[in-house]
Formats: sequence, structure tokens, C-alpha cells
Amino acid sequence: QVHLVESGGGLVQAGGSLTLSCAASGILFSAADMGWYRQAPGQQRELVATITRGGITNSADSVKGRFTISRDNAEKMVSLQVNSLKPEDTAVYYCQAVLPRIGAPSAIYWGQGTQVTVSS
Repeated sequence: QVHLVESGGGLVQAGGSLTLSCAASGILFSAADMGWYRQAPGQQRELVATITRGGITNSADSVKGRFTISRDNAEKMVSLQVNSLKPEDTAVYYCQAVLPRIGAPSAIYWGQGTQVTVSS
């Protein structure tokens, strides 16, 4: 059974930093493309940053230069370093794993989320 468990969220003042982590189990982690998404109250879930199984990263324009995604295949973890936080970064942050499957659509898995609250 696949599990993605996020940690590291919390309450922080504007300008502060956090490190979000996602521990994966039950999947071939090195074969998965990983990502972080976030959802603020009343808004749709949006992409924050992704990292492919080959290590290629991508991030939303709103977080470029402030957030950095990384992965450790040996530890089966993906992290999101979030710096220079703004009140508008307040949201529940979710970890996603996308696993390709032969002859079928990719399998997509989500964690339960971790709350990040930024006070002004």
C-alpha cells in the first residue's frame, strides 16, 4: 500500500522559512515523478513544484526563487524548502507521486497534507 506522509508545516511569520518533507513508502520511489501542490481555503489545488525521476525541476512562477524542491531516492523522500514566505503562501501543502505504468495511465498518489500558515 502506498503512503505519502508530509511533515514540516507550521505557523511562521512573513519572511520566514520552513522545510516541508514527504516520506514515501510502498512505491518504487526512484521511478516516480514527485511534486508539491497547495490548496488555500476556497481555492483550487495548484502546482507548487515538481521534480522528475531524473531530477528535472519545475516550479510555479509565484514561488520561483523562493521555493526549492529536492529528492533523496535512498531515503525515499522529497523536500520543499520554502523561504521568504508571504501571507499568500498560506495553504495546505500536499505531496504527490506519479508512477508510470506499462499499458495503463500513470498512477497518482497524494499525501494527507501539511498546513502552512504565514502571519503578516
